[in-house]
Amino acid sequence: MAKKAQEQTTDIIPTIAETKDIKSMIYVVRGQQVMLDSDLAMLYQVETGAMNRAVKRNKKRFPEDFCIQLTEEEFLRCQNGISKDESTNERGGRRYMPYAFTEQGISMLSAILRSDVAINVSIGIMRAFVEMRKFLATNSLILNRIDDLEVKQLEYQKNTDERFDKVFQYIEDHAESEQKVFFDGQIYDAFSLITSIIQKAAKEIILIDGYVGIDTLNILAKKNSGVDVRIYTYASAPLTNRDIANFNAQYPSLMVKKTQVFHDRFIILDGKMAYHIGASIKDAGKKCFGISLLEDSGIITELLNRLKTV
Repeated sequence: MAKKAQEQTTDIIPTIAETKDIKSMIYVVRGQQVMLDSDLAMLYQVETGAMNRAVKRNKKRFPEDFCIQLTEEEFLRCQNGISKDESTNERGGRRYMPYAFTEQGISMLSAILRSDVAINVSIGIMRAFVEMRKFLATNSLILNRIDDLEVKQLEYQKNTDERFDKVFQYIEDHAESEQKVFFDGQIYDAFSLITSIIQKAAKEIILIDGYVGIDTLNILAKKNSGVDVRIYTYASAPLTNRDIANFNAQYPSLMVKKTQVFHDRFIILDGKMAYHIGASIKDAGKKCFGISLLEDSGIITELLNRLKTV
């Protein structure tokens, strides 16, 4: 009868290890594949505390590459795999951080426990470790390929974004390349466009307009801070020295020169971008007029040279 009972027990032992998903109990901690003391104790059919005491009695057999004690952070990452047993306190929490055993440590465990269960279960565990290594090796190639694809995708996205930025910048820089015509009553639209043109200047605005008045200064007040303004207008323009002083008190700096040289109206931004305006900007939108960007840099240079003689 004793022999029969022993045979039955031996038959059951491998089943215990096989029916349990051992691979799900294998974690990667500090770059090593490990199993937790509570999971091993459950598989070996011993108490966790008793197993750990046996390890402590044989401390020399378990160097750091065989057995490690987890930190709190490592414990939290693996907590779902920890069983409750006699090592828990009355509230269900462990009194100490659990131990984790590497493949070599698990092999040493079966040696010190010296039970048929430990030996048979360890065989199943070793096989699980081998399968996990194969799985990780296979998937590492896939992950490396995915990483390469992600890097290429990021580079492609970066290059694409840069190309789009260039396109958008070109569109922004050339948005006024075609003449825009405003008809009677489009005062707001004309005001908005002229304001947006003025706000493109980073350093200087030159306005050539024979009929500059307070309304013109109100539009120029929309310029960016620190941008200087030079106005060339007729001697008969309704702009007084007091108007100029008041503007400079709040939106420096403004300089006005009187000249009869020019008939048409121009706005020159930072000495490199210029617009031809068909009407005095103070009257923008009151009558039909057009605005167009001057794309010929030679014309801009000639305008600036002409201004030097005024």
